Amino acid sequence: MESAESAASSLRAARLATFTYFALNGFLMGMWIVHIPGIEHRAGTGHALFGWLLLLLGAGAFAAMQVAGPLTDRFGARVVVPLGAALCSATLILPGLATNAWTLGAALLVLGVGNGCLDVSMNAHAVQVERGYGRPVMSAFHATYSLGGVLASLVGARTLGWGWSPAATLTAAAALGLAVTAAASRALLGRPATAPGPDAPAAKPRYRTPRRIWALAALALMIMLCEGVANDWSVLHLRNVLDAPAATAALAFGAFATAMTTGRLLADRVAARVGPVAILRYGASAAALGMTAAALSPWIPLALLGWTVFGAGLSGCVPQLFSAAGHTDQSTAGANVSRVAGLGYLGMLAGPAVIGPLTRLVPLNFTFFLPVAFCVIAACAAGILRPPAPEPRPGKAVAPVGVQRSDGAP
Repeated sequence: MESAESAASSLRAARLATFTYFALNGFLMGMWIVHIPGIEHRAGTGHALFGWLLLLLGAGAFAAMQVAGPLTDRFGARVVVPLGAALCSATLILPGLATNAWTLGAALLVLGVGNGCLDVSMNAHAVQVERGYGRPVMSAFHATYSLGGVLASLVGARTLGWGWSPAATLTAAAALGLAVTAAASRALLGRPATAPGPDAPAAKPRYRTPRRIWALAALALMIMLCEGVANDWSVLHLRNVLDAPAATAALAFGAFATAMTTGRLLADRVAARVGPVAILRYGASAAALGMTAAALSPWIPLALLGWTVFGAGLSGCVPQLFSAAGHTDQSTAGANVSRVAGLGYLGMLAGPAVIGPLTRLVPLNFTFFLPVAFCVIAACAAGILRPPAPEPRPGKAVAPVGVQRSDGAP
C-alpha cells in the first residue's frame, strides 16, 4: 500500500507535470500565432480566405474535445494527455509546410485536433490533481498556459530576427514539444479508481450529460466570448475609437493579458478563502464594470484601466467552470470537461465573428455592451457553482445538511 509520503510526492510530481503540459500547450499554439503572417504569405491566401480557414482549426479542436473527454474517462489522463501533446507537437510542423489554401486548411484541421485532445485531457487531469490536493489549484494551471504563450512570442521574435523560416522554427518547436511530452508523461496520475477501465464494456446509453453541465458550458461560452472580444478588438478600440497612436493602442491588449495572467496566479488562494461562487459572481461583476468604463471612456488612460479591470475580473471565472464540471462526477469528468471546454472554445472563436457584424449597426465601443450583458448573466448565475446535493442512498436516512460557509467549513 502506498505510504502517505509517497502519495504526496506523486501528487506534487503530477502537479508539476500538469503545469508543464499547460505551458507546452500555450507555447505550441503561441508559436503558430507568431508565424501566422509568414504562413499566410507562403500559402498565398488573402486575409478573407485565411479567416475562413481558421474555422477549420476551431472545428478540429471542437470535434476532438468531444472524443478526448470520454477517452480520458476510459483510459485515464496518463494515456490520453501524452498522446494529445505528441499529436499537437507533431502537427505544428504542417502549417509551416503548406503551399496553398488546400494544404493549409488540412494542416489547420489536424492541428486543431491535436490541440483539442491536449486541451481537454490536461484539464481533466488538472481536476484529478485538484481533487487530490483538496483545495483550488486550477487557475494557476491556466495562468501557466498564458506564460507559455509569452515564451512563444519571445522565442518567435528571436528566430524571426535570425531569419528562420516558419517551417524551420515550427519543426524545432515540435521537436522540443515531443521531448517535453516524453519527459513529463511518467509523472501523470493513473486512472481514478471509480472511472471505467479500458476493459470495461462499451459505454452504455444510460449516460446523458446533466443539465448542470450544459449550464456550465453555456456560461463558459459567454465568458470565453468576452475573452475573445478582448483578444481581437481591444487594440482596435483604442486605435479607431479614441485615435490612440499604434504603440499606445497595443497597450490595451497588454493590459488585459497581464491582468488576466496575474489574476489567475492569485485566484486559487482567493477561491480557497471565499469559494468559487464568489470568484465568478464578483469577478464577472468587476469585468462588466471594467468593460463599461472602457466602452464609455473618452480618455485613453481610463480606457486602459477599464481593459485592465476587465482582464482581472475574468481571470478566475473560466477555471472555476472547468473545475466544477470535472468535480460533478468523477467517473465522467473527462466527458463533462469536454462539454464545457468545447462550448467555451466556440465562444472564444465567436468573439470576432459576433462583434464584426454589429459594427455595421452601432459604433465599435457600443458593441462591447454584449459582453457586458454576458458578464452580468454570469454574475447572476454564479450559484450554479455550488456542488449539487448528494443523492440519498437506498435504505439510509440522509442527515440534514447544515449551512456551509464560503470557506467550506460547516
